[in-house]
Amino acid sequence: MKWVLLILAAVNLLAFALYGVDKVKAKKGAWRIPEATLLLVAFLGGSVGALLGMEVFRHKTRHAKFRILVPLFLILHIALAVYMVKRGLLP
Repeated sequence: MKWVLLILAAVNLLAFALYGVDKVKAKKGAWRIPEATLLLVAFLGGSVGALLGMEVFRHKTRHAKFRILVPLFLILHIALAVYMVKRGLLP
């Protein structure tokens, strides 16, 4: 269980950092992190970090696919956690 929480924390930290880095790069007109990468990290467990990054950095908040998909990923992650707890797979 500790490993799962550590991995989730790391993925969320990564997601948050990626959104921040991409925002800085956007302001500078530099090479950007692909949107697919940002969404993939959110899907792979970083939905909380991605949402926080969107809000804190005011980044990707106007893009419909981010406004829809990132919260949807969070809902899916919560549903998966509830399912796993009910099945006894998580304490």
